[in-house]
Amino acid sequence: MRSSLFIALVLLSGAVAGTVHGLVNLVLVEPYLDSAIGIENQQLFDSGKEKDTPEFWANYYSYRAWQKGGEILAGAILGTAIGSLFGIVFGLSKNVLPGSSFVKKALILALIMWATLYVIPFAKYPANPPTVGEPETIILRQTLYLAFIAISGLGALGFYQVYKRINKKALAFAGYAGLMITAFIAMPPNPDPITLSADLLNGFRMVSMVGVSSFWVAVALILGVLWHKIDSDKVTREKYQ
Repeated sequence: MRSSLFIALVLLSGAVAGTVHGLVNLVLVEPYLDSAIGIENQQLFDSGKEKDTPEFWANYYSYRAWQKGGEILAGAILGTAIGSLFGIVFGLSKNVLPGSSFVKKALILALIMWATLYVIPFAKYPANPPTVGEPETIILRQTLYLAFIAISGLGALGFYQVYKRINKKALAFAGYAGLMITAFIAMPPNPDPITLSADLLNGFRMVSMVGVSSFWVAVALILGVLWHKIDSDKVTREKYQ
């Protein structure tokens, strides 16, 4: 496959999947954000830091409209970045991935990356609404989360190399599990207390997982289908040349 075609394929699949993610977030996640921000606004009124005035609500609704309007664009941009990583990994590993078609291979890779880059880090640092947490700890929280993603992703890559080189394949899985258990215990918890109700918090986390999962399913399906189409066209051209 030509480099230009590969790049176009990867960027397109990532952008479309990111748009899907943005749409899912707009429909499912934003209502939970509205509820969480509503609680925060009420706390501001009660503390006297803000006044419940028409001017406040005009500015608030204007800002939230801008946020929601950018949800899909932000999803497309983020999806393009993550989809590029997915496409590169798929291009390098498609011949060794299990599955009888490019779509199945892409779905299997998406499942692996979804688990190592999202689900396992989510278990240690689950998603919280933006209203949870102090501004002073945001850099620490982001650093901890990104560090856990790096440990999980690089650990999976490292133990995959071990998997290819040893006869007892189970040892590679055990090694990765041991690494992540150690990281889970050693790394500190989220530093901020959570005061939201359990229903609101758990609902937000559930729909957040649905949104992220929709991206991985979409990027795998789109890339797999397009790759199959291009590969089939190539075989047809070669057959009749």
